[in-house]
Amino acid sequence: MTIRVAFLSAECEPWAKTGGLADVVDALARALGVLPDGVDGPVDVFLPRYRGVPVSAAAVGAGRVLRVPDPMAPAGMTEVTVIDVAADGYRLRLIDHPGAFDRDGFYGDDEGDFIDNAWRFGLFSRAALEALRADGRPIDVLHLHDWHTGPAPIFRDVRYADDPTLGRTAILLTLHNLAYHGWTPRERLRELGLTPGDGIVPTGADGLDLLRSAIERSEFVNTVSPTFASEALTPEFGMGLDSTLRGLGDRFVGILNGLDTTVWDPSTDTEIAATYSRADRTGKLAARADLLERVGFDAESDAAILGMIGRLDPQKGFDLLAAAAPALLDLGARIVVQGSGHPELAAPLRRLVAANPERIALIERFDPVMARRIYAGVDFFLMPSRFEPCGQGQMIALRYGSPPIVRRTGGLADSVVDEIS
Repeated sequence: MTIRVAFLSAECEPWAKTGGLADVVDALARALGVLPDGVDGPVDVFLPRYRGVPVSAAAVGAGRVLRVPDPMAPAGMTEVTVIDVAADGYRLRLIDHPGAFDRDGFYGDDEGDFIDNAWRFGLFSRAALEALRADGRPIDVLHLHDWHTGPAPIFRDVRYADDPTLGRTAILLTLHNLAYHGWTPRERLRELGLTPGDGIVPTGADGLDLLRSAIERSEFVNTVSPTFASEALTPEFGMGLDSTLRGLGDRFVGILNGLDTTVWDPSTDTEIAATYSRADRTGKLAARADLLERVGFDAESDAAILGMIGRLDPQKGFDLLAAAAPALLDLGARIVVQGSGHPELAAPLRRLVAANPERIALIERFDPVMARRIYAGVDFFLMPSRFEPCGQGQMIALRYGSPPIVRRTGGLADSVVDEIS
């Protein structure tokens, strides 16, 4: 028996990425597409067409214009364009609405989160569901990812309950990060077409937690590692959702993310200075020397090279690295950091670089090519995350022969075996 599957996600590699969510969505869609007797045709992956998402003029020209419900539009309807792109083993379906998505950031800018994110991602969910309706073929499973897709279960239950295409669609919600809920305050509920006392938002409520609502309405919920699934049931790690998740019983599980070893392979990686493998690690020495030269360190140094890559976010533990860095430098280590995000987390790292320019480097941007060079060139890879639902950095580091040093939490505990990995 085959099933028809569609994904909704705010990120998908290589078109839009801030973290591991994008990698997982891309790799999973491709993997499902090659399962024998698994899915009925290529998986559809819906993604907002953010500014800068690469797409050919021909694909844009062939886009399909749909009128979709929009509570913020004067007539209650607005036009979006659905642009279909043949991806590697699946169909990427870009939702194009310049007013919502043609902005400098995916979720916010230097001033913070966009104030109208509820409207933006509500429109995204509506447009994706309307595109599936227009196709006219029933969808068996709608696979949602994180809070950005939280409006979709509400719309399925309220607007499409009797629809022959969507009414019987089962929803699987994957929780990649519980820290972000898509909280929508009372005064912005109208962006979703909601109001307190409407049967969805309780009377007197001061807003709606989109992630909690999606958890409650989904047929099945998973997170991305067994250990984090257990942790999420506790007040310490549940981010206020632990009681909701406990209420799901066996409808909530943890499934460890994997790594696409065809994408991450030091024996074929053309972005690093030299390829290498487990059988012949000579190229790793060249990759190490290349990294040191690129960041302005002594390429002949035999000091331990420590690397860290990720969002400058309190979750990731960059402040822990900044606090430990003076002691590590005193021991002779060299440190290479790549990340962007919270300015208050970047500031202490910048001060360390200013005081130790030949021993610590900060690459304050997302640079996927440089990230590969770091994975290949360091001696050890650091992931001191306070919590980590799964993480891919540690898996990539293992693949590239750079032993990860991690905190024992979430997916790090499931994928890094002490003194063995």
